[in-house]
Amino acid sequence: MTPIRTIVALVAFAVLAPPALADDITDAMEQARKAYQAGDLGGAKQSLDLASQLIGQKNAEAFSTLLPNALPGWKAEKPQTTALGAAGFGASTASRTYNNAKGDHVEVQISGDSAVVSQIAMFLNNPAMAGAMGKLVRVGNQRAIQDNDGNVKIVVGNKFLVSVEGSADAAAKLAYAQAIDVAKLSKM
Repeated sequence: MTPIRTIVALVAFAVLAPPALADDITDAMEQARKAYQAGDLGGAKQSLDLASQLIGQKNAEAFSTLLPNALPGWKAEKPQTTALGAAGFGASTASRTYNNAKGDHVEVQISGDSAVVSQIAMFLNNPAMAGAMGKLVRVGNQRAIQDNDGNVKIVVGNKFLVSVEGSADAAAKLAYAQAIDVAKLSKM
């Protein structure tokens, strides 16, 4: 291939490649940009809201990969994901329920994309306030609270809330909390 043909081929590829790499999120953002430039603020907001919702769904799916597998003697249900827009403070959430033969259950939930998480983080980051909410425990390198019912709450990176609740005993709930890869979550 001659140098000119190579350059023409590369330019053609560069021009054609972006649409091939586009996805629903970038499509929604592009629609918002076009609507904004056309003076259609309502359409721009709608498209941005759609992009935000799609990003929340993608985050929830990523959270679901961090939910632990069933511990010995337990069975895990399929992970569930939800993403709520700005209504109700918004949140992307993945949860999974685990059951044992005695009928006990544990639910592990990871939430992000929510202003509520930063408010809860204020309590957890203050040892005096956190201690008033329950017993302080360590989960990985994170400070967590285990309340009187054995439920565990962890704020990771001031962005994610991990909640472990259910009818199981405190030891089982703590074991599930410790089975979460908080180091990987903190890098998201």
